[in-house]
Amino acid sequence: MGSIPVVVLASGGLDSTVTAALAKAEGYDLHLLTIDYGQRHRFEIECSKKIAVWLGATDHKILQLDLGQFGGSALTSQIPVPTDRPSLEREHGIPVTYVPARNTIFLSLALAYGEVLNATKIFFGANIRDYSGYPDCRPEFIQAFMEVAEQGTRLGQEGQSIEILAPLLFMTKREIIQKGQELQVPFHLTSSCYQPGPDHRPCGRCDSCLIRQEGFLDAQISDPAIMSLGLKGEKI
Repeated sequence: MGSIPVVVLASGGLDSTVTAALAKAEGYDLHLLTIDYGQRHRFEIECSKKIAVWLGATDHKILQLDLGQFGGSALTSQIPVPTDRPSLEREHGIPVTYVPARNTIFLSLALAYGEVLNATKIFFGANIRDYSGYPDCRPEFIQAFMEVAEQGTRLGQEGQSIEILAPLLFMTKREIIQKGQELQVPFHLTSSCYQPGPDHRPCGRCDSCLIRQEGFLDAQISDPAIMSLGLKGEKI
């Protein structure tokens, strides 16, 4: 199976890294795609470069696409990133950290890359359990995109099924971290924070930081990304 190419959307975050590690464990030929979309937490792009080396990826493309020109999200504009939100609040509504149509855009770019490679599988780290407010992390969206891919590509029209694979979709953050540990994922190379501070220190207060903290706590594993920064305590 080692010669079969797949495209992996690689943000540099925890979920996409575990997803890529799963694809690697299945023996696929990894072609990573990272999007520099004008996100305020673009330190994750530097993380993705190190992760690509660890994975032994055949190729790693970093594509620039300035969604900041549209704005409309706390990740691409001056809208404040929500902090210290309890889990019950995080589980309802669409948060301002949602980037309009981001996964539709990213998967379209991955699909274009895949067509060039004759790759019929695209991996991405969508997770509905932790990000239930994001409409483009739902199984209905993934199924609909696969139908678009079939109708709108050469591969699809030639009868080749294009799969959008989100192996973490229904896993809890604890389960994702445990799977990552099993695959020896270098968590210390990943970045989850939406608004890292000096020296790229995670804020410890945004939704993504809180979800990550809770996941490592539930898994009873110390987060090596925090330890590597010399930070102590449950709160970052």
